[in-house]
Amino acid sequence: MTNEPGLDGNPTTRGSQRAVFLSYASEDAEAARRICAVLRAAGLEVWFDQSELRGGDAWDSAIRKQIKSCALFIPIISSNTHTRIEGYFRLEWKLAVDRSHLLAPDQAFLVPVAIDQTPQSDERLPDRFRELQWTRLPDGNTPPAFVERIARLLSPDSPDAHVPSRAEVDAPAGGTARISAAAGSAASARSPGPLPQGRKVLWLIALAVLVGAGCLALYTLIISKRASDAGRTPDAAFSAGPAMQSAIPEKSIAVLPFVDMSEKKDQEYFSDGLAEELLDLLAQVPDLRVPARTSSFYFKGRSDDIATIAQKLRVAHVLEGSVRRAGTTIRVTAQLIRADNGYHLWSRTYDRDLKDIFRVQDEIASSVVDALKAQLLPSQQIASRHRTTNTEAYTEYLMGNKFRERDTSEANQSALAAYQKAVTLDPTYAAAYSGLANAEWRVADQLTSEPAAYQRALAAADQAITLAPESPDGYWARGCLRLLYLFDWSGADGDFRKALQIDANDIRVLRDYSGLLAVRGQSADAVTMLHRALALDPLSITVWRALGQLLTDTGPLSEARSAAHRVAELGPDAPAAIYLLARIDVLDGRPQDALTELKKVPVGFSIVDIAMAEHSLGHEIESQRALEELIRQHSNTYAYQIAEVYAWRGERDKAFEWLERAYRQRDGGMTYVTYDRILASLRGDARYRALLRKLKLVE
Repeated sequence: MTNEPGLDGNPTTRGSQRAVFLSYASEDAEAARRICAVLRAAGLEVWFDQSELRGGDAWDSAIRKQIKSCALFIPIISSNTHTRIEGYFRLEWKLAVDRSHLLAPDQAFLVPVAIDQTPQSDERLPDRFRELQWTRLPDGNTPPAFVERIARLLSPDSPDAHVPSRAEVDAPAGGTARISAAAGSAASARSPGPLPQGRKVLWLIALAVLVGAGCLALYTLIISKRASDAGRTPDAAFSAGPAMQSAIPEKSIAVLPFVDMSEKKDQEYFSDGLAEELLDLLAQVPDLRVPARTSSFYFKGRSDDIATIAQKLRVAHVLEGSVRRAGTTIRVTAQLIRADNGYHLWSRTYDRDLKDIFRVQDEIASSVVDALKAQLLPSQQIASRHRTTNTEAYTEYLMGNKFRERDTSEANQSALAAYQKAVTLDPTYAAAYSGLANAEWRVADQLTSEPAAYQRALAAADQAITLAPESPDGYWARGCLRLLYLFDWSGADGDFRKALQIDANDIRVLRDYSGLLAVRGQSADAVTMLHRALALDPLSITVWRALGQLLTDTGPLSEARSAAHRVAELGPDAPAAIYLLARIDVLDGRPQDALTELKKVPVGFSIVDIAMAEHSLGHEIESQRALEELIRQHSNTYAYQIAEVYAWRGERDKAFEWLERAYRQRDGGMTYVTYDRILASLRGDARYRALLRKLKLVE
């Protein structure tokens, strides 16, 4: 990838010695544009490529001259730059590093910026980048503090214009850069020296912003401490972050869950399903930002007004509506609202026979798009992936989705029955086959451990792909099975990659693909994948839970605990948060706290951590009692967890015995075996290496 100055796309070299050069992979162009726009708005000169014409001797020569003459070089780092083994940006990076060796050691030149959670230890980065302080600007959202810092570095008389080291600025993962106390002291104690009038104004504005931000940060710290002491609320999930600092895009819309207005109030699954279908259709419109389902549905049953919801979701428009169903007749009311003034841009009521529900969905989606004046994709590309001509099958499919969302053993059985009815009513219903595959293996994993059930799940996933090869659903379902049952790592990788090729923003795929990356030893990439999912769906309990579980084993326990608290904020009654917090407490040497947490949920899966916590407290009788109960009730489905308990208690022979059993039973827990912190005591044993070879995870 190349860069350019100015706006015309021609790589010319200008006389300015105060220019900033942005270097990025082509996949990160949007983030680079956001950074460029903010810097230029502050009066800074930025050399930034917007041309589609790449390469050639003249182009190459111009780029080399720019890198040789620019004042600051900003490499934009991301998972995309990690993935790309070849790219023009790598040549730019080499040229910039080479020039840095010619500069005085205290002269600022390289200013690395990461736009996601790519770790600073990334081995594919130049060593020089890893030695320097990074700034994290998620998705390119650029706060005033960063602009002020760049302005100071560009000022030749500023005493702050020196090489920023990693020790000087704290740039926490997942957030924007924080100017360190040392840097802040220097800025306040020293005058920046004579500056041009425009630079003086910019510097004073930036200083005012920094002072205000410092006061706000102090106030926020006090308030957050009080909130933490008093018990955090779900609205903490919307705390100010990078997304809150950017302007709300005009072409943006949130689809709220439609209200069930039926007489018996028993059609919630149908009204929710209609809203999900509309969300899915609108998400396919180019340049239209549509928050994912979990974030939009977070407001269901809450009293927030439209303006508040829109502000929290960072959208300019909201689509809401209601559904009233009586027999085979439905009435759908929908309205598109301009959030900042409450003006209704469009509203309509549809009275239809149930068999026309798909036509109604298309009409609503088309009307919304017309009202927003957005440009549609070709019509054949915007058809719903969930279509069937049989409305009864559609109803069963929606009911299956509703049950599967709860993800309990009982709910998954109900989901399985609903999907089975759907495919019986319409044997060509691809989305229902995908749901069937997922529910079938979940029931087997949680209850039966029946090999035939996994084979039925695979057959259903294959059928979903056969019926709809251009939908990600079947590939996602089969990828999960290959990962969690077959231990077919390359096959799962192929399925997940294909699903993301079709829909790069599929939350399910991003979440589950992270599990594959982790078991293959790519935990940093797995964390990045989950953060990418959270950028699209910041209120997803399942993604936050996956992140918490991964950090529990691979990251600082403090970060894992933060993720677990976020799970609790989003779903206070969800046992998942309690299980996760209890596991963290066990690992963190707080077994009594773990037992206190586990008393809040019925004894079930919690018995695993009870057995470990009791052992840590020296209560061997209680630990053994819990372990024996675990074996008695769940030996066919929790073999991996039984091995964990034995490993925690230091009983290696028993631990390996149950790991072998878990392998034979195709226990999905085996996907944690390479990085599970509970198994740390086993890793030096030859049997552990032999198990990894059997799983084809090592040579």
